Amino acid sequence: MNLDPITVDSARTAILEKQTTATALVDAFYQRIQVEDPAIGAYLALCKERAYSQAARLEQVVDKGDVLPPLAGVPIAIKDVFTMKDVRTTAGSKVLANFIAPYDATVVQRLEAAGAIVLGKTNCDEFAMGSSNENSGFHPVRNPHDHSRVPGGSSGGSAAVVAAGMAVASIGSDTGGSIRQPAAFCGVVGMKPTYGRVSRYGLIAFASSLDHVGPIGKTVKDTALMLQRMAGHDPLDSTSANVAVPDYDSYIGQPVAGMKIGVPKEYFGEGLDSEVRAAVDAAIQELAKADCEIVPISLPHTEYAIPTYYVVATAEASSNLARYDGVRYGVRAKDGKSLLEMYRRTRDTGLGTEVKRRIMLGTYALSAGYYDAYYLKAQRVRSLLARDFDNAFRGVDVLVTPTTPTVAFRLGEKTDDPLAMYLADIYTVTANLAGIPGISVPCGKNREGLPIGVQLLGKYFDEPALLRVAHSIEHAMAAVVEPLSVSPKV
Repeated sequence: MNLDPITVDSARTAILEKQTTATALVDAFYQRIQVEDPAIGAYLALCKERAYSQAARLEQVVDKGDVLPPLAGVPIAIKDVFTMKDVRTTAGSKVLANFIAPYDATVVQRLEAAGAIVLGKTNCDEFAMGSSNENSGFHPVRNPHDHSRVPGGSSGGSAAVVAAGMAVASIGSDTGGSIRQPAAFCGVVGMKPTYGRVSRYGLIAFASSLDHVGPIGKTVKDTALMLQRMAGHDPLDSTSANVAVPDYDSYIGQPVAGMKIGVPKEYFGEGLDSEVRAAVDAAIQELAKADCEIVPISLPHTEYAIPTYYVVATAEASSNLARYDGVRYGVRAKDGKSLLEMYRRTRDTGLGTEVKRRIMLGTYALSAGYYDAYYLKAQRVRSLLARDFDNAFRGVDVLVTPTTPTVAFRLGEKTDDPLAMYLADIYTVTANLAGIPGISVPCGKNREGLPIGVQLLGKYFDEPALLRVAHSIEHAMAAVVEPLSVSPKV
C-alpha cells in the first residue's frame, strides 16, 4: 500500500468505500514505522493493542452500514506530553520513565471519538523545553529530509512522523514555537490555535500561560479537519474558552482577494537567512497576485520578545516542575539519606541539563529581591507585545513572517550555545506571549533541498482567516514544495 498520498480525507474515504480496512491501514503504517523509524527516532512508544482495538471498532461500524465518524481510520501520533490511559507518558524525561498515565487527555478523547487511530507517542524535548529535539531524555530525533539535521523542537517527533509518512497527522504542543518551528524544518503544516481554543487537560505543563495544543498535518486541509475535532470548550480546563467553533474546513479554498496582509519589518532584519527570505518573499508575492493588499507594518517591541519569553516561561516552569520530587510518581532516587537529599538526588539524576537550566533561571527570576526586576517587568513587556498585535490588526487581517530565521541546523551545532538555540524561536515566541493563533506552511526549499516555512499570525479566534490564506499559499507554492518521497540524505 502506498502511504505517501494518504490524507485525512482520503483515509476515511478509502475505508468508507471499502478500498481498504482500518486494520490494513494500521498494518501498513506499522510496517512503515518498522522500516523508517530506527534511523529517525520519532516514536517513544507504540500503542498497537489500542490501535488495533480502535480499528476493529471502526470495521464493525462499516459492516453495520452506520455513518462513519469524521476521522474514521486516520492514523495519527500523539506527542508524549499528553496523557493516555494505561500508556507510558514520559514528556521526554527520565524522571517520568516509568509513569503510566491513569487517564486520557481531552484531545486524545476527542480525536479517538472522531474515529482517529493513535499509532503511538512521539519523542520530544524534555518537558517540551527545546528547539531541536536534542534535549530528549532518551535519544534525539533526526530530520527525515536529512538525518544529519534536527527536526526542530520541541514537537520534533510529531513533525517528523508526518514528514516521513509514519502517521497521517499528529498532535503537538507549542509554548514558544514548538509546533510551527518543527513543521517548518520538516516541510509540513503546523498550527498553534488561539490560547484557550483547544483544551490543555492532560497536557503535562511547561509554562501554563504559554502552552498551546495544536495539529500537524501534510496539508492545510488536514490541519483544519484535525483542529475541528480538537477545538471547543472543556470544563476540565479552566483556561478553555467557551467560544463557538466554526466549520474550519469550509474556509479552505475561499478566495483571499481583498484581504489585507501585514508584513512586519522587524521580522525581516539581521539574522534572517537569504534563502529563507527569498522563499517568504515569493509567498508574499503570490498573495499579491491573488489580489491581497500587502501592507508594511511595525511591531516595535519585537526585540524584547526573546528575553521576555525566557523570563516568563522559565518562571512558570520552575513552579510547574516542582512536583517532580520522587514522592508521588515518577523515578525516585534510592540512595538519599534524608528527605531533602532524596529530593536533590531525584531531580539531579532524573532531569536533563536544559530543564535544570530553565528551573534555575525561573527560580532566580521569582526569588525575593528579583521578582520586580525580572518577572514583573517581563509581564509588563508582554502586555506591550500584545498591544503591538492589537494595533496591527486594526489595519490588517493577517500577518506574514518567516517561521524560522534559518533552515534546519545540524545535530550538535547549537547544543553548546543555549542563546543561539533560543534565538531559533525568535519569530514564534511573540504569538505565545500574546495568545494569538499562528500557522506555518511550507513555501519552498533551499539549495540543499531543506524545507522553508512561512508563518501566518491572526487575530484572536480568527483561525479561519489563517486557514484561508495558508491554503492560498499552499496552492500557489505547490510547484516548489514537493513532499518527501525519496530516501533522505544520511
